[in-house]
Amino acid sequence: MAGSSPSLVFVAITAALTASTLVGCGRVQQDPKVTINKNPYPSTYQAMPSDTLLLKNATVLTATGQKLENTDVLVVEGKIAAVGSQLVATDARQVDASGKWLTPGIIDVHSHLGVYPSPGVESHNDGNEMTAPVTAEVWAEHSVWPQDPGFNRAREGGVTTMQILPGSANLIGGRGVTLKNVPTQTMQAMKFPAAPYGLKMACGENPKSLYGSRETLPMTRMGNMAGYRQAFIEATEYKRAWDKYDADYNLGKNPKAPKRDLMKDTLVGVLEGEILIHNHCYKAEEMAMMIDLGKEFNYHSGTFHHAIEAYKIADLLAQNQNCAAMWPDWWGFKMEAYDMVLENVAMVDAAKSSCAIVHSDSAVTIQRLNQEAAKILYRANEQGFKLKEEDAIAWITLNAAKSLGINAKTGSVEVGKNADIVLWNGNPFSVYALADQVYIDGAKVYDRKVPAYQAKSDFMLGQQ
Repeated sequence: MAGSSPSLVFVAITAALTASTLVGCGRVQQDPKVTINKNPYPSTYQAMPSDTLLLKNATVLTATGQKLENTDVLVVEGKIAAVGSQLVATDARQVDASGKWLTPGIIDVHSHLGVYPSPGVESHNDGNEMTAPVTAEVWAEHSVWPQDPGFNRAREGGVTTMQILPGSANLIGGRGVTLKNVPTQTMQAMKFPAAPYGLKMACGENPKSLYGSRETLPMTRMGNMAGYRQAFIEATEYKRAWDKYDADYNLGKNPKAPKRDLMKDTLVGVLEGEILIHNHCYKAEEMAMMIDLGKEFNYHSGTFHHAIEAYKIADLLAQNQNCAAMWPDWWGFKMEAYDMVLENVAMVDAAKSSCAIVHSDSAVTIQRLNQEAAKILYRANEQGFKLKEEDAIAWITLNAAKSLGINAKTGSVEVGKNADIVLWNGNPFSVYALADQVYIDGAKVYDRKVPAYQAKSDFMLGQQ
């Protein structure tokens, strides 16, 4: 630097030292990376001890379209190991299932057990956070009371898995959780391991009437749609901020992490395909709009619950791979539930690649979902459908498992799947059907004839 002044030399040296400090080994000094724990309340479920089990000579409904007569099912280490005739396992405990029917465990995709438990008193009404149109930050599992006697009653009806959802007062009501129906002391010990979270949304009258009565948005169906869109616009921006933070950090920069937002964390889970939509939605045109909403923000619109008018858009639902969870005959209790047909489930089921489900939304109906499916089977065939038991069983098992993202593990009687099975005293679609034995992961959790396998809630001890 011949001819340079001392001050210029000092500036050049300082700049060089600063650059050297910043670059170092090609990276700046970074603060610890900020990450979001996506599973802060993990499942602690442990399958109960189980024997090698051989159920002999049952009528088996696999939920994959088969009805197998005089068939054996072998269970080893909690999994279905073989399905066939004249199976032999010398170390197995044998159960004579002659004259009985064996099905997958029933799965209810829409339950409020534990968040609206029995007894139904105000202090236990924990299912609806009716304080804002969008409350995606709340999680139903944080309201679940595992001592709800309803869990035991549902198990007696063959229910092995259920999704517990928040209520439908809000546009976006919060996360649902999938539980195994086992008697435990904690909610975490019921959580189905690795099951995706659900997000409860709601169309139509419920959110618009509640918030309309408060003279705030939404007051109309167009207000509903604006509310969903605004929420996902903000979630998209939030996701973009976190993606940029991650990218910059990975480039060796030292960016400042975005401010955490619990509500947007859940919505980003939807955008990333990790959280599945479960949408209380009755009317055909609203279901179609919700499909378009998903396309606008590049997420799948999931399962429509109640879906009174699903029969009108059965082809659209099938094409978009939307499940529809429906009742057999609840209708007419409000205007959006008016335009019902008793063949609704059968008409949705008739579409190619469809996913028709029967759900409860009731602490009473969950106890007899097999009979709810039987109503549809009877009414549809009366109108010329040609449905059989092997078709109807999927409505309360395998299709429900697909909706919850757990069909690789449960929902059908297939080799390799969890041994979540029910042994019935006869045809499960008979009004006289009773669950004789219920197994979850191969462990017996209910036996109609053995009191030791008839769990009682602590709450019920001493009750008359």
